[in-house]
Amino acid sequence: MHSGAIRRRLALGLAVLTASGLLAVAAPGEAQAASGYCPGRKVRTLPFATGTVLVYKRGGYVCAVTLTKRPGVKRKMSVSVQARGNRPVVDAGKYAHHAGPVTVHAGRRCVWLKGQVGRGKFSSGWILC
Repeated sequence: MHSGAIRRRLALGLAVLTASGLLAVAAPGEAQAASGYCPGRKVRTLPFATGTVLVYKRGGYVCAVTLTKRPGVKRKMSVSVQARGNRPVVDAGKYAHHAGPVTVHAGRRCVWLKGQVGRGKFSSGWILC
């Protein structure tokens, strides 16, 4: 094999390795952005008529976000998380896609989650005890 052919093969191999390395680095961030709004693992999906409240847990922290079923149009939305014995943490406003995320330190205490999209509302009662 001539030195020119060896160089071309090495360059091609290096290009393939570089591209695969870039995909491996970029893919986790894209997957996290697409599937998770909060750190940790998703522990509940709480659907209601006009949206869904997604609940995540990591260590002693609980995080939640409210998603609309029809993104694109700004409408009244909110999400609230309250650890038993504390005041709720709320994000409310006019949003086109989601409200939140909001995070509380719950430790091992129960939490109460609320979500709203337009006229549709959700209230969980005490969960994750």
